[in-house]
Amino acid sequence: MKEFILAQDELDKLCVLIPNEAIVLLSGDLASGKTSLVKAIAKQKGVKQDINSPTFSIMQSYEAKECKIYHYDIYQNGIKAILQNGLFENFFEKALHLVEWGDEILQQRLKLFDLHSIVIKIDFFNDKRKYEFYE
Repeated sequence: MKEFILAQDELDKLCVLIPNEAIVLLSGDLASGKTSLVKAIAKQKGVKQDINSPTFSIMQSYEAKECKIYHYDIYQNGIKAILQNGLFENFFEKALHLVEWGDEILQQRLKLFDLHSIVIKIDFFNDKRKYEFYE
């Protein structure tokens, strides 16, 4: 586990650790900074378009310089939303998958298919955020 205490303008220090092909599960309370981190990762990877949380559409994809990015938000229904919408198959694609509200249930389902995930837990820390990075 690696731990970072960062302000929003310091997120590049964490973004450089994210590979172009990975499943990254982001957890944290409401307004903890999950979408802000996704935006920073996408920017660091070369995405030019605006990134918004796909709360109602569940998933959006973006083309980056060296990879494709899938951005999921499963706040509403958890893994059920991914399964009902046929999105689980996406995780087998070589891409960067960023999952807001990724939890242990999703992590366990991924393990059933030998799909490894990186977990980033985000907590409030004064006027910054604490990021716990688990590979």
